[in-house]
Amino acid sequence: MVLGLGLLARLASRLAISPIPFYLLAGLALGEGGLVPLITSEEFIEVGADLGVIFLLLMLGLEYSARELLAGVRTVARAGLIDLALNFTPGFVAGLLLGWGVVPALFLGGVTYISSTGVIAKLLNDLGWSGNRETPVVLSILVFEDLAMAVLLPTLAALALGELSTSAVFGVGLAIAVLFAVITFAYRHGDRLGLLVFHRSDEVSLLSVFGLTLLVAGFAEALSISAAVGAFLIGISLSGEAVARAHALLSPLRDLFAAVFFVFFGLSTNPREIPGVLLVAVALAVITAGTKMIAGGWAARRRGIGRAGQRRAGLTLIARGEFSIIIAGLAVGVAGAEELPPLAAAYVLIMAITGPLAAKLAEPSRARVA
Repeated sequence: MVLGLGLLARLASRLAISPIPFYLLAGLALGEGGLVPLITSEEFIEVGADLGVIFLLLMLGLEYSARELLAGVRTVARAGLIDLALNFTPGFVAGLLLGWGVVPALFLGGVTYISSTGVIAKLLNDLGWSGNRETPVVLSILVFEDLAMAVLLPTLAALALGELSTSAVFGVGLAIAVLFAVITFAYRHGDRLGLLVFHRSDEVSLLSVFGLTLLVAGFAEALSISAAVGAFLIGISLSGEAVARAHALLSPLRDLFAAVFFVFFGLSTNPREIPGVLLVAVALAVITAGTKMIAGGWAARRRGIGRAGQRRAGLTLIARGEFSIIIAGLAVGVAGAEELPPLAAAYVLIMAITGPLAAKLAEPSRARVA
């Protein structure tokens, strides 16, 4: 299976697109109702999927220092809230119209809201747009989304366990309190923590940061906060020279286990259920592609960027990917959300492919115009 994922990643690289759709398709082909059902190694794949989520959120946290996170949120707060309103609402309303109930609808709203940081980062690099005037606007919106993700994940995890019970409210409040406590600590002492964790030996550094991440993630899971949020908090707590070392050491592990995570989600989704939700997925894709274009364009226009840059900002934000799947995975077992996994799989397949393609086709030969 892992060898097959390597071949799929090679194919995606040749096509200059994200490998996420290929990993999902592989999982759908190997799962129940697929072409060649995989009947062994299920426990290994499930553990690998859990590690994939942890690595994804850890590496995401490493992208920002606490200072950058707070500064980015302050500068783009209004645009971030507009992005949240425009892109969370279609999924939430669709869930209600489908008769799922409020809690499953909240999960679907999360699926349609958040863009894929991984896919977008690769897209900016491939198209040579990293130095464009609109790129800081795009990155600031992603920072806002990622911070919102740190609040949204424990909220949805608590709702999945107890819906709107007192324990769920307590879990959400605790998660938010821990989040801001860690950001405050990282703001003041992030460099010191980096010096404590990292060592001149790669072996010591790898085991230390990975062990600390697993410990905090497990502690967060025990408090019903979500292991993913715990990993994210470790990421933003580290700053200074330690971050570059962490990227070099952990990126290969992130890529491996993230691929396993997407396959596991595909394995847990019956592909025979996708045709029944395909029209809804297409409708949501069309609507939320438009709302991302509006949010990105509006944010770029407020920074004095021209129409071409506004268009590129909106197109860049269309892609959905890893975090939409993470949110859908949390909903497994939630009453009324039985159709969410196949709907999320179809939606992400559409958005992870059409988002980058739309950006490339919009300006195939003008990468660095203002």
